[in-house]
Amino acid sequence: MNTPVIDVQNLVHRYGRAESLHGLNLSVEPGQCYGFFGRNGAGKTTTIKCLLNLLRPQAGSVRVFGLDPRRHEAEVKSRLAYVPDFVAFYPWMSVRESLDYQASFRSRWNRDIEEALLKQFQLNPQAPTTGLSKGQRTQLALIGAIAAEPDLLVLDEPTSGLDPLVRREFIQTVIGAYQDAAPGQRTVFVSTHLISEFEGLIDRFTVLDQGKAMLTANADEARSKFRRLRAEFAGEAPAEAEFRDARSVRRSGRTLELIVNGNGDQLLEQLRARQPAKLETESLTLEEIFLTTVR
Repeated sequence: MNTPVIDVQNLVHRYGRAESLHGLNLSVEPGQCYGFFGRNGAGKTTTIKCLLNLLRPQAGSVRVFGLDPRRHEAEVKSRLAYVPDFVAFYPWMSVRESLDYQASFRSRWNRDIEEALLKQFQLNPQAPTTGLSKGQRTQLALIGAIAAEPDLLVLDEPTSGLDPLVRREFIQTVIGAYQDAAPGQRTVFVSTHLISEFEGLIDRFTVLDQGKAMLTANADEARSKFRRLRAEFAGEAPAEAEFRDARSVRRSGRTLELIVNGNGDQLLEQLRARQPAKLETESLTLEEIFLTTVR
């Protein structure tokens, strides 16, 4: 029970002479919805491919369910489902045939969930996979991943190509229901640019930039530490230089806005000492925390 679902230690990967991962450390506990955030080229997909033994790192260790994916590939992959950014299916198969083919490799397959998701996504089981749009191919891949009821769901930009309505419904209902069906046992590892849409599901996250982990934190803890302080003054706002301990300072006329990380109370008192006409404080969203970190 104490074994992390994903445990990455000092991971290094190079493409030729270019190093894409620089000593990455990562630990994902059972039952978490773990967010993996980063800009394009940050190393997110490279990390996921190392987890799945699709790439071999030059240094460091990778464990999934406590096992080495290189030595125990079949055992590891039998317990997880992976949805990449780009999905493809055998062109001679229909939607139904593709799902049946996927189910043949699984020890568990929930036909009720499969049927419910086909209706929810309005996919015709008899439709050929060659005629599916990018969004529909993603929907089909997601159905296959959820119906298998894996212990670990690995999602790399899983909602790419989905329209906003389907995307929100999938995130809020499907992923939530997948975890709620076995509390504390089913784990989601999601790499996404649409951080705001996963806001309510993420338990813990890592911000990756240029192959390095810039920030790892529990979501609630991060929101309590990263805050925006906004002060309006009757006259001209104080100079930015007075608040060097803030993560960032923006001054506009009579308004001063500070982004803080962990030292909000100290800077709040510093602002109060300047007797502002109005003083507000609010927690940052995970997307704002990501943007603040990579800047």
